[in-house]
Amino acid sequence: MRLSPSGLSVPGPSRRSLLRGAGGAALLAGAGIPLLSACGGSGSSSDPKTVTLGSNASDAVPKKAFAEIYAAFKKQSGITVDVNTKDHNTFQEQINSYLQGTPDDVFNWFAGYRMQFFAAKKLATPIDDVWAKIGDNFPDAMKKLAKGEDGKYYFVPLYTYPWALFYRKSVFQQHGYKVPATWDELVALCKQMKKDGLVPIAFGDKDAWPAMGTFDQINFRLNGYDFHVELMGGKASWTDAKVKAVFDHWSEILPYHQDGFMGRTWQDAAQTLVSKKAGMYLLGSFVAQQFTSKADLDDLDFFAFPEINSAYGQDTVEAPTDGFMVSKAPKNKAGVTKLLEYLGTPEAEAIYLKADSSVVAASSKADTSSYTPLQKKAYEMISGAKNLTQFMDRDSRPDFTSTVMQPALQKFLQNPKGVDSLLSSIERQKKTIFASS
Repeated sequence: MRLSPSGLSVPGPSRRSLLRGAGGAALLAGAGIPLLSACGGSGSSSDPKTVTLGSNASDAVPKKAFAEIYAAFKKQSGITVDVNTKDHNTFQEQINSYLQGTPDDVFNWFAGYRMQFFAAKKLATPIDDVWAKIGDNFPDAMKKLAKGEDGKYYFVPLYTYPWALFYRKSVFQQHGYKVPATWDELVALCKQMKKDGLVPIAFGDKDAWPAMGTFDQINFRLNGYDFHVELMGGKASWTDAKVKAVFDHWSEILPYHQDGFMGRTWQDAAQTLVSKKAGMYLLGSFVAQQFTSKADLDDLDFFAFPEINSAYGQDTVEAPTDGFMVSKAPKNKAGVTKLLEYLGTPEAEAIYLKADSSVVAASSKADTSSYTPLQKKAYEMISGAKNLTQFMDRDSRPDFTSTVMQPALQKFLQNPKGVDSLLSSIERQKKTIFASS
């Protein structure tokens, strides 16, 4: 993650990087890249005054922010956090073999399915004892994200950020646009923007992940959170009429997406919002990274994706969440428990957010007094959600999203009329992948 000049919401492309499991790890090892291993290369320390921690926070800003948390924890507890930092992408690619070997006591990871995947493989330790202490600090939706399929807690969240439709207030004021609350209002707004000479929806899918965000929004607005979770978890069928309905809706607004998206990065697409050539942009709040002048940033606003099905309204928010897990056999269990209890406090989050203002706190008790207006709105949107999702490549098997869904969604975007055969193909591949360990 890089801190933007605006100091707000900045996960770069590495934030979307994909876990490739043991196969990717073997490939990297063959290329001469050293495999991720625990501190000292010989497993976790048994020193009662030391906890080892495997970190993917390789960029300067989060690395410094985490270091300040660990320094504060040492001052309070006398326990040193021995941090083993690896490049963000490398960490993701080698996590599977790392956790099966001799991992550090604690490691940085992601909420939701990504966490549940390793919990189910018995590669993580339940932390219900920690949550007995920190539970009151988090909203129910965040608690749900921290639980494995067995109902036990495996994760302590630290920060998060929302996906929404971003726009410039001055453009809406100039044209008299109103924030759409329903699907029909969104379609009508797109039509009006096109008449007014604007690109209604900025869009760039060169890196193949942004389209997954559009699918997620339409799916949980149309079919609800539970169906979305079942579909991402391989339990619901991609040939279900509910999924076809998602693509039917997407087809309705596709003509209002920016042309040439296959050759455009998200940053390039964001520039059309900055330059007032586009009216809206569906993305994570890291879009603010591209608004480098204070005047432009002050003009940026966002709204939740509109309601499609009144049974679900706008009760789900896509909010990728990062935090901590405990490996399968930590050497210093007592120290680990103390560390996680500390990481789950508003005080720890305040230290992090002071050093990295690009995200918002996961805790509902965090101090938000220093937040920018955009951060405050993001925080309210997330803390008020009934359900939180994590983004397709975190809510599902990473091998499925990278090898099947990314190319499939790009095929749809280029040929929206071939949906039936495309969904049959996705379902076939899904069965094969989810049947594997």
